[in-house]
Amino acid sequence: MAELDALIGLGRAKDQVKRQIELLRVEKLRTEAGLTKPTLTRHLVFVGNPGTGKTTVARLLSGLYRAIGLLSKGHLVEVDRSELVAGYLGQTAAKTTAVVSSAVGGVLFIDEAYALTEGGTGPDAYGQEAVNTLVKDMEDHRDDLVVIVAGYPAPMAEFIAANPGLESRFATTITFEDYSDDELRSIFSSMAEKADFLPTPECLTRVAEIVAVQPRTSGFGNARFVRNLLDAAIGRHAWRLKDVAEPTVEQLQELLPEDLVDPAQEDVEDVLALLDPAPDGEPASPGDVADAAEESSDPADPTTRAPEEDA
Repeated sequence: MAELDALIGLGRAKDQVKRQIELLRVEKLRTEAGLTKPTLTRHLVFVGNPGTGKTTVARLLSGLYRAIGLLSKGHLVEVDRSELVAGYLGQTAAKTTAVVSSAVGGVLFIDEAYALTEGGTGPDAYGQEAVNTLVKDMEDHRDDLVVIVAGYPAPMAEFIAANPGLESRFATTITFEDYSDDELRSIFSSMAEKADFLPTPECLTRVAEIVAVQPRTSGFGNARFVRNLLDAAIGRHAWRLKDVAEPTVEQLQELLPEDLVDPAQEDVEDVLALLDPAPDGEPASPGDVADAAEESSDPADPTTRAPEEDA
């Protein structure tokens, strides 16, 4: 639980996880006391954009379930459609069952679970076979298995509602909201420190300015975006030291604002690679990138969003 509390942001998801854990803990105590227990399901739906910590929380949740005695092992098995569906009808059931068997005692985490039933122009018989097998296997291992399905909110709601077997087993949804600009700045700082880099305060201010101009569409990468930003900064940091024969330890660790996206940078394609798609789904143009970068770097511009104070 301390590890869960230590995660940056995710206030709503943390609260929902804690409520779920306490509910199941009390249910277990009631069962041990010989009391009638409600028909609760331990399986969960995680909804949110990419990079919002769904897999990380699933891993912690598997340990929490084990700690309160609901799972025997507490490990996490993470899969997607490709690891559940085979190339021929009849083979998918065996493939899905093998994956479920590997997760018994822990948590089976299925990312973008709605891909199982998205069959393009017609029904997806292969994916449906996987879903039917999953429902059966969940019942067979109901005492020592937790299944978490994850993805974007709207497709996940349609996926669960389309199958009565799933709808009856996934009664609890945990919502992962996008990180704020300040939280993304803190995540960047944490990632950098884990990699033995020390961003200057000016560098972190620049990070907040960069994330502030990103369109928060359904595909915004959140922590993944920040990871890409850090990876690119590390590359620029190394290039900045190319003429320093014997850099100091401080120089080897220090990340400066110029190690991030530079408005004067000539390699516009490199800048575009760091940005999420524009709101209409089209890639941002070089002009848009330059304008956004110039606006975010102008301290006199009243529209520039300053990073918020840490809570």
